[in-house]
Amino acid sequence: MKHSSFDDLQRVATITPASAPSMSRRERLERWAELLERHPERLLTPLQRLEFLPSSERLAFRADNSPLSVAFEDPLLRQHGLASDRFGDAARFFELPTQQAHYLLCDCHYQRAVTAAQVASRIRSIATRVTFAELWNRMRSASLARFWA
Repeated sequence: MKHSSFDDLQRVATITPASAPSMSRRERLERWAELLERHPERLLTPLQRLEFLPSSERLAFRADNSPLSVAFEDPLLRQHGLASDRFGDAARFFELPTQQAHYLLCDCHYQRAVTAAQVASRIRSIATRVTFAELWNRMRSASLARFWA
């Protein structure tokens, strides 16, 4: 193995800084809510009749001016991995189980159009919930602290 100085490496390779740490699920959801809250009265188009679509069509489903299109317009969320404004890509990126994604995005949960503030409020209610993994880590840390005390 040959050791080289940083200057030598720069002459033969493109060196880029390490990427920023990945955003947590809660941070991604909070960012989405913040984007929506920038224009709280904006009328958005909920996704229509999601529950009646076959799974493959549901995953590929999208709509112009939807809450998902607001998220996808954000360069930071795209940089951290949001691949598109399609239901499946967004549910995967925001780590939303199908039921939660349906609750946030489907027209059956809103009266006609929905405001950005309404969706942001629902996103925040999901973001603030303690996940099983967080609860498990808290319990494990507390147990370890008692064991080592």
